[in-house]
Amino acid sequence: QVQLVESGGGLVQPGGSLRLSCKISRSISNWGVMSWYRQAPGKQRELVALITDSETTNYADAVKGRFTISRDNAKNIMYLQMNSLKPEDTAVYYCKRRQSGNDYWGQGTQVTVSS
Repeated sequence: QVQLVESGGGLVQPGGSLRLSCKISRSISNWGVMSWYRQAPGKQRELVALITDSETTNYADAVKGRFTISRDNAKNIMYLQMNSLKPEDTAVYYCKRRQSGNDYWGQGTQVTVSS
């Protein structure tokens, strides 16, 4: 079974940047739809960004112009570049892969934006 492992979270000051990574545990021939979600304390998990197998991207309004989703096909890694971070971006960030009607989640990585 394919596993997803996130990394790159941490503590950053407002206005700073972080890059999250989501490593897929083995080579795949079809990415399916890959996405980043986040969940802040006391709130529901929400979609942040997604990238399709053909590399079409889509973003939540709250992060448009600040976050960029991408992937490295050779390394089986998906990224989320986060710039101009705000305190309201604080959350646990999860990557997800949807393939053949099944959803696979990573364990999450904490992002805290605070001065």
